Amino acid sequence: MHERERHRIILSAVQEKSVVTIQDISELTEASEATIRRDIAALHVQGKIRRVRGGAEAVHPPQLGNLAGRPFRVSESVNIDKKRAIARAAVDLCEAGDAIIINGGTTTFQMVHYMAGHRMQVMTNSFAIAEHLVKHSKNTVTVPGGAIYREQSLILSPFDNDAIRNFYARRMFIGAQGVGPLGIMEADALIIQSEQKLMHQADELVVMVDSSKFNRRSSLILCALDRVSVVITDDGISEEAARMVENAGVRLVVASPVTQAVREDSSSVA
Repeated sequence: MHERERHRIILSAVQEKSVVTIQDISELTEASEATIRRDIAALHVQGKIRRVRGGAEAVHPPQLGNLAGRPFRVSESVNIDKKRAIARAAVDLCEAGDAIIINGGTTTFQMVHYMAGHRMQVMTNSFAIAEHLVKHSKNTVTVPGGAIYREQSLILSPFDNDAIRNFYARRMFIGAQGVGPLGIMEADALIIQSEQKLMHQADELVVMVDSSKFNRRSSLILCALDRVSVVITDDGISEEAARMVENAGVRLVVASPVTQAVREDSSSVA
């Protein structure tokens, strides 16, 4: 990742979460901690952030009330090749006329680039996904009611009487903060509430995560692994993580970001 892109991610991160650690930025950018220290020092000299012990803070702290988790614009370009390969594999599961739900996220957003030629019924709680599909595809798009959370580009509502309960889908596609033996993990209770409402309206749950998500944990569990029908990830997944998915009776699909080719693990369960 180029220095300019790393700087953009650091500046976006501190505006959404007033203090970020060197380790956090290192994971986001896949750069060494030494490189991140130099980036923080340079931005500090420019007066764009303040260098603090172990990280950086915003010159002007962000407003309170944001959702937990990384903002959309921070995560959008992280592991972009892997996300696009995963998204292409996800769209390959779809057929003409399908009714699907796409949960908001930077990995699920990449699906829009492969949906231009499709005609499906799509419900999404992502403002970014809805906008792109309306402009660049023939898919029918439905969004639930609720408030728009700009940082995550999500439409969320605490109420039950919205459009969600009137939409039934063959599959729901989601990303995640992490995947582990206890299940699919998220970072915010409001996001989990929204996702669980949507999950009730779909026959199958498809989880789209790059291989780094198998090494991450969160304090909140969305659902157990046995609720998941398919996990789509990239070819960086470890043998241990692959066995965990397969032992839960979940179909595993591995997408290669190099060739955009997709293979399905022969030992996975349909």
